[in-house]
Amino acid sequence: MDLQTIKERIAVVQGKREYLLSLLEQPSLGTLRIDVNQALEELDELIDEFRRTIPEAGNS
Repeated sequence: MDLQTIKERIAVVQGKREYLLSLLEQPSLGTLRIDVNQALEELDELIDEFRRTIPEAGNS
């Protein structure tokens, strides 16, 4: 897999992060809020790790 493909896939993941953030605004989320928060934390860790591994990728 080339770097451009990886960058594109990370961009898709970042887009899904925005969707998770919008879910947190839902008042009826209930106990699923815990799972959404966990997913956000894991996505943030994944994105941060990617940027640390391939620093120039954060500039795209």
